[in-house]
Amino acid sequence: MSANSYGLAELNKETTVGGEGLEAEREIRQIDMSDFENRKAEIADQLWEAATTVGFFQLVNHGIPQEQIDEAFEYEARFFDLPAEVKGKYPLLKGTNSGWEYKAQVRPSTGTADQKESYQITLPRMSVLWPSEEELPDFKEKMLAFERVNWELGMKVLSCFALKLGFPEDFFTTLHEPSSKEYQSTLRLLHYLPLVDPKPEDYKAWRAGAHTDYDCLTLLHQRPGQGGLQVCPGHEYESQAWTSIPPLPGVVTCNIGDMLMRWSDDKLKSTLHRVRMPRPDEPHGPRYSLAFFCQANCDAVIQGPEKKYEPMTAHDYLQMRIAANFGGKTM
Repeated sequence: MSANSYGLAELNKETTVGGEGLEAEREIRQIDMSDFENRKAEIADQLWEAATTVGFFQLVNHGIPQEQIDEAFEYEARFFDLPAEVKGKYPLLKGTNSGWEYKAQVRPSTGTADQKESYQITLPRMSVLWPSEEELPDFKEKMLAFERVNWELGMKVLSCFALKLGFPEDFFTTLHEPSSKEYQSTLRLLHYLPLVDPKPEDYKAWRAGAHTDYDCLTLLHQRPGQGGLQVCPGHEYESQAWTSIPPLPGVVTCNIGDMLMRWSDDKLKSTLHRVRMPRPDEPHGPRYSLAFFCQANCDAVIQGPEKKYEPMTAHDYLQMRIAANFGGKTM
């Protein structure tokens, strides 16, 4: 079972498909990452406080140039603008978490497919999944560079959690090693579909149903003007009170995943989140986002400092979480 205090049964209690619940004010802390090496102890304290309460926080002065983020969004849009028959040459392959999928993810919280398409980049598994240079010039180069800077930022954050948990500073970095064939961190390109000539029931669907992430840490880039992300801490789920996370420039939104919650003996909180549909009075265009999932290498052994849970590999943990939520289907 998950380390979370909520699980599949709780998620299936979603009010109704399209029932938004209440809007709640919660502090989503913005943490300044500037002068990181000299301020590391201070930053670690701030990250710890945010991650042990709401489980969501935002990074500013994080070191990824805005020009590179904007460029990544441009290349993402070019990929999703390719004809379906071209994208279909690079399908999400069973057991890889890599490739393109279209409206294929059905959340247990809603029982309906997320209204999106996505393209996953997991480095050791991409040999036949990159569009050709003729189809999309420079795409592979730009995405590899963007994957790398997100990995570097993720490792800074995880090094702070390592210190707070009493692990060596480079503990998580060595277990998210990109050169290893066991590497399974993933850059995910996300295109939430526009609403075209919507019917009333279309507003009751979800761009992404309520869920937690399975990884250690997620870094999310949102495009200004394309909102919809909402969060609700698991222990408050019965309230159906959700907090919107506005898409701000220069900000990386982060959340703790189930894997790190278990690794911290449940001190760090993996938090439910979802992406709602636009309301009738809001713009109905597409929503693009870029997510980087820091997932420990397959052979990394997960056990917290207090040994609350039995040790298990990151691969086995992910398979357990997927099976619990999707009826035995594995990644």
